[in-house]
Amino acid sequence: MKMHKVCTAGSLTHMTAPALAPRSLLFPAALASLAMAVFPAHSTAQDALANPRMRAAIDVIGRDNNWTLDQQVSICEIPAPPFKEAERAAELERRLGALGLRNVRIDAEGNVIAERPGSGTGPTVMISGHLDTVFPEGTDVTVKREGLRLTAPGISDDCRGLAVLLAVARAYQQANLETMGTVYFVGTVGEEGPGNLRGVRHLFTKEFPKGSIDYFITIDGAGRGVTSAAVGSIRYRVSFLGPGGHSYGAFGMPNPIHALGRAISKIADVKVPESPRTTFNVGVISGGTSVNSIPASGILEVDMRSPSLVELAKVDVQVRAALQSALDEENARWPSSDIRLELKVDTIGIRPAASQPDSAPIVQAALATARALGFTSTTSASSTDANFPMSLGIPSIRIQGGGSDRGAHSLGEWYDDGAEGYKGPQWAALLVATLAGIR
Repeated sequence: MKMHKVCTAGSLTHMTAPALAPRSLLFPAALASLAMAVFPAHSTAQDALANPRMRAAIDVIGRDNNWTLDQQVSICEIPAPPFKEAERAAELERRLGALGLRNVRIDAEGNVIAERPGSGTGPTVMISGHLDTVFPEGTDVTVKREGLRLTAPGISDDCRGLAVLLAVARAYQQANLETMGTVYFVGTVGEEGPGNLRGVRHLFTKEFPKGSIDYFITIDGAGRGVTSAAVGSIRYRVSFLGPGGHSYGAFGMPNPIHALGRAISKIADVKVPESPRTTFNVGVISGGTSVNSIPASGILEVDMRSPSLVELAKVDVQVRAALQSALDEENARWPSSDIRLELKVDTIGIRPAASQPDSAPIVQAALATARALGFTSTTSASSTDANFPMSLGIPSIRIQGGGSDRGAHSLGEWYDDGAEGYKGPQWAALLVATLAGIR
């Protein structure tokens, strides 16, 4: 979705427009006494773990943890800049096909989709990781290994998610696990900023009819957290425009960069609540050609975020008012000039805010399966591929892929598998099977 808003001479109008030893899961005696909610139409974690094939799948993941890490490294060394994920997508398609999944394909938007049919009428579950990174073409994506630490741009966000995706699919296949519902394994494009969730938007508006997916899970990054609420965002590219001129000879006309400065100052004074957490940021500025020229443009990019649609709308109103006021003030500063600046605001990204209660079955299933594997997870709000399906009312969460990380979106990004990184893909495998049901 793209909108253009143009303001001329003061009125804002809208134009729509080393390696680890093998490991297996330990099943503590206390597990049998876990009190877990019974979710209609799918299994509980207890039901799933009582199934020999489920236990076999869990053991495959623990035993073959080095395989998962090798997937993470090798797929990360395939560049996937924004809008140029095709090479990584083709390799993910090949790997999912080699595991024996059905109907493996790349859709019109570039998403990789693979199907593992259910053997009954259980819920349909989609599990995904995103293919794209934030790094431009030409970035060195060679992975450096130091003990358990892997360092490379994108190694955690989201090469970890893609490795977990592959580990779950492989474990199900090797254990011959039969889920009642169909499970789709998906690699999405366009999750990062400029992509504006284009991959997941396409999935739920073009590829899968309404009502065809019962649960959506995205694996994104490292850790053991659950994202149960979607932080929405609005992002604008703002341009103050004029004819420009000589800094001395044409002095006395409105200056686009002066207007830009006024706007940034006013945005810095915007008031937002502490709860729900609502934020704003001017992250990019540009304009001008030389020190002795009045510039023809002053450009800024601003990002606003909140898990609340209401608060996101409020900060949006304040930011747009700040832009309009900056334009008016700069034009009024030079009343003798017949030059008037224009304001153009392009929407460069909209992510829907959405929420669901932590009592929702998908959230409770995520927390219960974590406990069954011997760790505790907590819920939070974030901006991920889950935003879009959650906004459509589809039960959706993001879970992290185990291990730990630092430096996401930086050249020094690293992932450390630690002592129990294997529990990340085990968690994903158990959660998906719990939701889809096991025969």
